[in-house]
Amino acid sequence: MISYFKLWRLLDKRGYQRKDIVRLAGISESTYRKLLASEAVRMDVLQRICVALCVDVGDICSLRA
Repeated sequence: MISYFKLWRLLDKRGYQRKDIVRLAGISESTYRKLLASEAVRMDVLQRICVALCVDVGDICSLRA
């Protein structure tokens, strides 16, 4: 199972709300809902988030057994 806890923590540290990722990375509302539900999203979505936040993919998500 994938976890986006790191993403939410990073946004909080930078003074953003969770919803701000939609605007920052240009993702859709449905993709945002997938992130909230810890569902898998396409790699290009993760790439856009990483570029928007200037981080690596490992900084925004992790796999849980």
